[in-house]
Amino acid sequence: MKADIKSMTPEELGLFIESIGQKKYRAKQIFQWMYKGIYQFEEMTNLSKELREKLEEVAFIEKLEIKRFQKSKKDGTRKYLFALRSGHAIESVFLKYNFGNTVCISSQAGCRMNCSFCASAMTGFEDNLSPGEMVDQILAIESDTGEKVGNVVVMGTGEPFDNYENLCRFIDLIHTKEGLNLSMRAITVSTCGIVPKIEAFGQDYPQVNLAVSLHAPNNEIRNELVPINKKYPMNLLLETCVKHTKRTGRRVTFEYALIRGVNDKKSHGEELAARLASMLCHVNLIPLNTVDEREFKGVERKGAEEFLAILQRKGIQATIRREMGSDIDAACGQLRLQSKV
Repeated sequence: MKADIKSMTPEELGLFIESIGQKKYRAKQIFQWMYKGIYQFEEMTNLSKELREKLEEVAFIEKLEIKRFQKSKKDGTRKYLFALRSGHAIESVFLKYNFGNTVCISSQAGCRMNCSFCASAMTGFEDNLSPGEMVDQILAIESDTGEKVGNVVVMGTGEPFDNYENLCRFIDLIHTKEGLNLSMRAITVSTCGIVPKIEAFGQDYPQVNLAVSLHAPNNEIRNELVPINKKYPMNLLLETCVKHTKRTGRRVTFEYALIRGVNDKKSHGEELAARLASMLCHVNLIPLNTVDEREFKGVERKGAEEFLAILQRKGIQATIRREMGSDIDAACGQLRLQSKV
């Protein structure tokens, strides 16, 4: 089986290059070529012909194929459908903000968390993405747009902490100077609340931003919306988030999708504010984006503003997320697994 060198760190690639009888310094050259968007060894012109031929025999460079591309007429958001080697597919999103370009990447094909309002889990879990497959979502989008990416959010299809080892390697790869050289603070990882992994993440990556998909003010509602809550209930989750902020000195962002008639009442806002009163946090309110196969509906803008006002009166930092890409099903909760391409 050929080696997936795009999933290797520079140090690992150096050891691999030595193992095939070449000088270790060649690894840096190969790494730099990959992060310039080169996929063919024959194009690495500062390597010897002998080395290029050897690499062709023993290694491959992960390359995702763009199968479909959509661009929002509302805000220029771009959504990509990428084919994987496994035969499955994933979606990724390119967003333009005033502060720079952001890519929302997927970490799994499908998802096993089964959140009741989300499109991503409707066909179930299919596969974990390799670090190279996660990285190449960014490189492919940079190549297609001709623009550099300044921020990365792991909020696409899948639960990142359900693919923790590959997630960690991905973060290391895009942070390393030879890679994308992204600041840890330019990376955000979202989880639905896998408590042991939140604890590990705070130790392993204290500077990376943590977002938690909360979506409810109490266990009763959250059990229905986010089933993992039955294993890691809300009190435990919030206690863990408090420990995270104390360990890292960084606030946690709570994602809260406002669902009409489910979690959007005045009493829900007051209950949520009471739970978060002493925490270093920010609440990101998201009027639920429509998923045709789901029965839930989002609130109107006026309802979102009223909910926001409740939190702000109680001293909770909160904002309403700017809606981007909803006309091409690229908004929060709308990405889904395309199992065959």
